[in-house]
Amino acid sequence: MDGGQHADSVHDAVRDKWLTDRNYRILRFWNNDVSSNLAGVLETIVTALAATPPHPDR
Repeated sequence: MDGGQHADSVHDAVRDKWLTDRNYRILRFWNNDVSSNLAGVLETIVTALAATPPHPDR
């Protein structure tokens, strides 16, 4: 979950690169989306999990 302070965060970009270099996928949701549209957020997560099977080394 991200608040507005994360919109252009250099720290987040560095962390995201570190994670993606290690084959992690990042999904970002605004705080407001989680609060007001939890079903939609969960659907997005389920869809992402179905589209990308787990890495065989994990």
